[in-house]
Amino acid sequence: MKPLNQTVLDMKPSGIRKFFDIVSEMPDAISLGVGEPDFDTPWHICDEGIYTLEKGRTFYTSNSGLMELREEICKWYKKKYGVDHDPAKEALITVGGSEGIDLALRALICPGDEVIIPEPSYVSYVPCVALADGVPVTLPLKNENQFKLTPEELESAITEKTKVLILSFPNNPTGAIMTKEELEPIAKLAVEHDLYVISDEIYSELTYGGAPHASIAALPGMPERTIVINGFSKAYAMTGWRMGYALAPEEICREMTKIHQFCIMCAPTTSQYAAVEAIKNGDKDIAKMRESYDKRRHFLLKQFETMGLPCFEPKGAFYMFPCIKEFGMSSDEFATTLLREEELAVVPGSAFGDCGEGFIRISYAYSIDELREAMDRMSRFILKRRNA
Repeated sequence: MKPLNQTVLDMKPSGIRKFFDIVSEMPDAISLGVGEPDFDTPWHICDEGIYTLEKGRTFYTSNSGLMELREEICKWYKKKYGVDHDPAKEALITVGGSEGIDLALRALICPGDEVIIPEPSYVSYVPCVALADGVPVTLPLKNENQFKLTPEELESAITEKTKVLILSFPNNPTGAIMTKEELEPIAKLAVEHDLYVISDEIYSELTYGGAPHASIAALPGMPERTIVINGFSKAYAMTGWRMGYALAPEEICREMTKIHQFCIMCAPTTSQYAAVEAIKNGDKDIAKMRESYDKRRHFLLKQFETMGLPCFEPKGAFYMFPCIKEFGMSSDEFATTLLREEELAVVPGSAFGDCGEGFIRISYAYSIDELREAMDRMSRFILKRRNA
């Protein structure tokens, strides 16, 4: 038989999945590994989806998605973040934010183009770049900088082959954010070096501490070179609805839509109608969930302080990224041993890039009761190691 695609063969499976597979066989285990809201989708959103089924709205939409949904998204982004797009030509509804990332990369990259990916980062970026025949250039960020991207770090990674920068703030797995002031020199470099920026803002509404999310697409010189990726999964607890979107300059959005047309046709119709309801009437739902996450965030920070486990204060998403270097184990060994001894699952930081080694990712998208029991188990595990 003829060989399979070598790029796919060379891909490593997600470093997250093996722990989920083990946990599924452990009935008493607690998992803090899933990056998924523990809230149900708000009922008024579900009800709208049910209503559309009852009314027989099960046909294809346009390839770009329902015009009403695109209009509401563009209006919402303009009001929230000062980013202006034409819903008819610069907005595309995708099957989750993940499809949007893939479409953007395939539309932008020519074989051999370099894509800078600050790490630790979402596990899909490197494989998607490779599948698009690009060259992923991973850029390690530093714990002492709270895993923010500095202009000096970015400039050191730019070459004549660099074409795209992927930004992911608020960040998965670290919970780091970047303010408008911190994004400004990054934007300046993108303009100077004529880079496209894919800004993955899926956690934009889960930002804590008072300062709202800042989108690099709103900065001078950036609207014409930025592809914003966002969606409904995290903010509205709609992961299974598979609703994402991309906002991009017309010439880029047109090519992304072309790929989407041939590979997907359109995003699920029922989900699109539900998303219209979410974005029109869901701000109170977001506020309620964000308040709950913030309480859990403070709880975990206090727990880590009590344990003496170093962890900077994350101000976005629903993740913590504590340092476990003192125990002399790799992050994979730490996570594996913790799961075996205490039936507590976390994700090794190395799953998100080499610079994640020595850290673990903990999701706080769980109830306080679950988090309390989990921290008891972790404290017991750490104390045993320190007294050994």
